[in-house]
Amino acid sequence: MAKNLAIKAARARKDMTQKDLAEAVGVSRQTMNAIEKGEYNPTIKLCRAICRVLGQSLDDLFWEDETETEE
Repeated sequence: MAKNLAIKAARARKDMTQKDLAEAVGVSRQTMNAIEKGEYNPTIKLCRAICRVLGQSLDDLFWEDETETEE
Protein backbone atom coordinates (compact mmCIF):
# COMPACT_ATOMS: atom_id res chain seq x y z
CA MET A 1 0.00 0.00 0.00
CA ALA A 2 1.38 3.42 -0.96
CA LYS A 3 1.82 6.30 1.46
CA ASN A 4 -1.08 8.72 1.47
CA LEU A 5 0.65 12.05 1.02
CA ALA A 6 -2.60 13.64 -0.18
CA ILE A 7 -4.13 13.37 3.29
CA LYS A 8 -0.98 14.75 4.89
CA ALA A 9 -0.95 17.71 2.46
CA ALA A 10 -4.68 18.42 2.90
CA ARG A 11 -4.30 18.21 6.67
CA ALA A 12 -1.36 20.66 6.55
CA ARG A 13 -3.39 23.12 4.46
CA LYS A 14 -6.03 23.06 7.21
CA ASP A 15 -3.27 23.52 9.84
CA MET A 16 -4.35 20.27 11.52
CA THR A 17 -2.21 17.74 13.32
CA GLN A 18 -2.78 14.02 12.98
CA LYS A 19 -4.33 14.17 16.44
CA ASP A 20 -6.73 16.96 15.39
CA LEU A 21 -7.89 15.03 12.34
CA ALA A 22 -8.12 11.76 14.26
CA GLU A 23 -10.32 13.35 16.92
CA ALA A 24 -12.52 14.97 14.26
CA VAL A 25 -13.22 11.60 12.61
CA GLY A 26 -13.33 9.48 15.77
CA VAL A 27 -10.14 7.39 15.54
CA SER A 28 -6.83 7.36 17.37
CA ARG A 29 -3.82 9.37 16.26
CA GLN A 30 -2.03 6.07 15.70
CA THR A 31 -4.73 4.99 13.25
CA MET A 32 -4.42 8.26 11.34
CA ASN A 33 -0.65 7.83 11.25
CA ALA A 34 -1.04 4.30 9.88
CA ILE A 35 -3.43 5.55 7.18
CA GLU A 36 -0.98 8.24 6.08
CA LYS A 37 1.89 5.73 6.07
CA GLY A 38 -0.13 3.29 3.98
CA GLU A 39 -0.14 0.66 6.71
CA TYR A 40 -3.89 0.68 7.30
CA ASN A 41 -6.71 0.53 4.77
CA PRO A 42 -9.61 2.58 6.18
CA THR A 43 -13.26 1.70 5.69
CA ILE A 44 -15.25 3.72 3.17
CA LYS A 45 -17.11 5.30 6.10
CA LEU A 46 -13.83 6.51 7.58
CA CYS A 47 -12.59 7.68 4.16
CA ARG A 48 -15.74 9.76 3.74
CA ALA A 49 -15.36 11.25 7.23
CA ILE A 50 -11.76 12.23 6.49
CA CYS A 51 -12.84 13.81 3.19
CA ARG A 52 -15.64 15.72 4.88
CA VAL A 53 -13.35 17.17 7.57
CA LEU A 54 -10.64 18.10 5.05
CA GLY A 55 -13.08 19.44 2.45
CA GLN A 56 -11.78 17.07 -0.24
CA SER A 57 -13.28 14.38 -2.47
CA LEU A 58 -12.61 10.65 -2.28
CA ASP A 59 -10.72 10.93 -5.57
CA ASP A 60 -8.57 13.76 -4.19
CA LEU A 61 -7.46 11.81 -1.14
CA PHE A 62 -7.78 8.12 -1.93
CA TRP A 63 -7.40 7.63 -5.69
CA GLU A 64 -4.34 5.50 -6.37
CA ASP A 65 -2.51 6.23 -9.58
CA GLU A 66 -1.54 2.96 -11.29
CA THR A 67 2.12 4.03 -11.36
CA GLU A 68 2.07 4.46 -7.57
CA THR A 69 0.73 0.94 -6.96
CA GLU A 70 3.48 -0.64 -9.05
CA GLU A 71 6.21 0.52 -6.66
